[in-house]
Amino acid sequence: MERLVIEQLKTWRDKKERKPLILRGARQVGKTWLLKEFGKTCFKNVCYVNFEQKAQLSKIFEGDLSTNDIIDKLSVYCGKRINPETTLIIFDEVQEIPRALTSLKYFAEEAPQYAICCAGSLLGVALHEGTSFPVGKVDFLDLYPLSFQEFLMASGEEMLVDYILKGKRDLEPFIEKLTNMLKQYFIVGGMPAAVNTWIATHDYFAVDDIQRNLISAYQNDFSKHAPKSLVEKIRYVWDSIPTQLAKENKKFVYGLVREGARAREYEDALMWLSDAGEILRTYNVTKPDVPLKAYADLKAFKVYLLDVGLLRCLCNLSPKVILDGSRIFEEFKGALTEQYVCQELHTVPRLQSGYYWTSQSRAEIDFLLSDGLNVIPMECKAGFTMNAKSLKSYRDKYAPSLSIRTSLKPYDHSDSALLNIPLYLLFALITELG
Repeated sequence: MERLVIEQLKTWRDKKERKPLILRGARQVGKTWLLKEFGKTCFKNVCYVNFEQKAQLSKIFEGDLSTNDIIDKLSVYCGKRINPETTLIIFDEVQEIPRALTSLKYFAEEAPQYAICCAGSLLGVALHEGTSFPVGKVDFLDLYPLSFQEFLMASGEEMLVDYILKGKRDLEPFIEKLTNMLKQYFIVGGMPAAVNTWIATHDYFAVDDIQRNLISAYQNDFSKHAPKSLVEKIRYVWDSIPTQLAKENKKFVYGLVREGARAREYEDALMWLSDAGEILRTYNVTKPDVPLKAYADLKAFKVYLLDVGLLRCLCNLSPKVILDGSRIFEEFKGALTEQYVCQELHTVPRLQSGYYWTSQSRAEIDFLLSDGLNVIPMECKAGFTMNAKSLKSYRDKYAPSLSIRTSLKPYDHSDSALLNIPLYLLFALITELG
C-alpha cells in the first residue's frame, strides 16, 4: 500500500542540513514497514536495527558514543558496510536503549552525512519517564492510520483520487461509489493490518477479528509498559471513550470514567494514552483567534481514539450496520463521523486543528482550523442532516472569511464565505489548506 508520508521522507533525505529523523506513532500504524519501504525504494542498502534486542545492542552504545565507532560496529552487526551516500540506517523501538537516543545528538553534530531514521511506538511515554533526549538535534515526523485518501488508493482508486485532487468537483457519477467506500472506511478504519485484510478478503468479520486483536494488544501494553499505579486508571479511561463520545456534548467528563473520579486522579492516565499515540485530544478555546493554542482551555477537552475502525469495534457496533443506509454516519449521535473528521484533520501537522468552540448559549463548533493567520470554523454533521444553528451563531459573532460545513450533502461553494463539502472530499480540502 502507498503511504503519503513517504514524500515527506524523501524531502528529509534531500535536505542539506539533515538531522536524524524520528518517526512517531502508535503501535501497529506501520512505522517499521514504512521505513523499510523507504529504504528499499530510495537507498541502495538498509541497515535495520531493532532495539528490543537489548542485550546484544546496548554494548554498541557504551563508552563515549564516538560516531565512527558506532558506525563500524553497526556495519558488522548488519553484515554490510554502511555508506553515508547509499545506506539508510533504521533504529526501531529506539526508546528501548536510551544511549541510542543520546547518540543522535552526536550524529547531528559530527556526522550529519549519515541518514538515520528512528521509530518509537512508546517514545513519548519513555520521555515522560525521564529518558534523556537530544533536544534540537532531531527532526520529527508523525504517522497515523491510513487516511481515507490512502484507503481509496489501497482499494485501487488512484485515478479517482487524482481526478479529485486536480480540483474536479463534477462528481455526480462517483458519489455513490465514494459514499459506499466511506462507509467501508468507517467499518475498516485505517490500521494497516485491518486494511490489508479487507483488501484481501472483503470480509468485515475477518476485519473485526483483526481489530479486536489490535485492541487487545493495546490493552496488554497498559500492563506491560505503564507504571503499576496507572494501569487500572488507564483501563477505566480507555473503556469510557465510547460513553464519552455517545453524549450530545462530547466534552470529557471524569465522572463517566468512574463515579466520583477527579481530574487530578486521571490526568496521568490520559497523558499516558496520548503519549502512546492511542488517543487524540481536542481542546475548547475561550476565544477563536490566532494562535489558537494561546486560548485553549486545558481543562475542557474531548477525547477520540486514533482510528475510526477501532472505535467502531470498541463500541461493539456490528459491521452489518453498513447495510442500513446512512445510519452508520449517525451512530452514537454522529460520534463515528466526528472521529473520522478528527483523524483526517490530524494528518496535516501544519494545519492547527485540535480545537473546538462553545458559546454560553450552548452553540458548539466541532473543529476550529488555523493556518497561523486565520481561524476557520468547521461544523460536521452525520448523514444528510444540516442544522447549522451553531455555525450561524459563530458567523454572526465573529464574521470569519471562510466557514466550512461537512456532511453527505453535495459540494457547494456558491457562497464564497461558506463551503459545503462532503465528508468523502475532506482529503482534498485538507490538501489545499495544508
